[in-house]
Amino acid sequence: MSREQQDALSRTALGVFRLNGQFLAVSEKLAEPAGLTAAWWQVLGAVLPEPLPVAGIARVMGITRQSVQRIADLLVREGLAAYEQNPAHRRAKLLAPTEAGRAAVERIDPGHAELAALLQRELGGQEAFDETVRVLDRLSTALEAISASGRDPQGPSAAPPSRTPSRG
Repeated sequence: MSREQQDALSRTALGVFRLNGQFLAVSEKLAEPAGLTAAWWQVLGAVLPEPLPVAGIARVMGITRQSVQRIADLLVREGLAAYEQNPAHRRAKLLAPTEAGRAAVERIDPGHAELAALLQRELGGQEAFDETVRVLDRLSTALEAISASGRDPQGPSAAPPSRTPSRG
């Protein structure tokens, strides 16, 4: 890898980390009046189109199943979501929004729409906004392909040495 490639990777990663922080901050502000957190909104948003198992939500969101499980349990406890039977898997129940959950997400819509309009204007129009989405999708797809191929960027020699218990 050339220094130029490494610099581009570092700038990309730092930019994405910064964007993540910015999106989380604005999402918290948008979700708060609806009685949600950004994380609750994300999980509810993932199941609005159709109920999903926790593992499926985690895959869509790119986070751990345990994190989604914790949030899903909180949403169920608060009456914003419910577990349903999963015809495809007896033990992996589906998470579905309740009417209260759908109503909470709907309360976010006006602020969400306003932010979308502001971003479109700042980016220079819908075409530029769509291109931004395409570039981010390409980046995500490329990272998924690298991960799925099993190519370890540091190679097999980078594995930590096995530790054997010391006898003392």
